[in-house]
Amino acid sequence: MYQEVRALAETVGRIESKLDGLLDETKDIRHDIADHEARIRTLETARWPLPSLAAVVSLGALGVALYTAASGR
Repeated sequence: MYQEVRALAETVGRIESKLDGLLDETKDIRHDIADHEARIRTLETARWPLPSLAAVVSLGALGVALYTAASGR
């Protein structure tokens, strides 16, 4: 009976150490996800002026084309 209890205690110890390892990996994964989220937010923030800039340039080109057509050049 003592040996069975001892074997059970060792098994529980191995399971406990595996769970500790899994918890450490989970913390690393959470850190990586937070890092990726921050990077994505930075990219999204830096990208928003591009469509606005394209619209301004196209309006400028339209203005130049209309001016050229109106002046007859």
